[in-house]
Amino acid sequence: MTVNTERIITVTEANQNFSRATRIADRHGDAIVFKNNRPKYKLVNLDLEPDLDLTDDEKIDVVAARVLKRYRRAFLELAK
Repeated sequence: MTVNTERIITVTEANQNFSRATRIADRHGDAIVFKNNRPKYKLVNLDLEPDLDLTDDEKIDVVAARVLKRYRRAFLELAK
């Protein structure tokens, strides 16, 4: 497993400063959490990497949220 060192955070640091772990995941798509100097966990930004199994309704909600976020201005203009 090759890990970009910018994505690494320790369990202790993630516990004490979870917002830093989420910023790493936001920036890189994921954060690798090390325990005892070994990769143990992976924190994933689901907006960038939707790896979880979702129901069809959840998938629709995710896609709809992305479309609305991306084209919000256009939808607001059309709503006038």
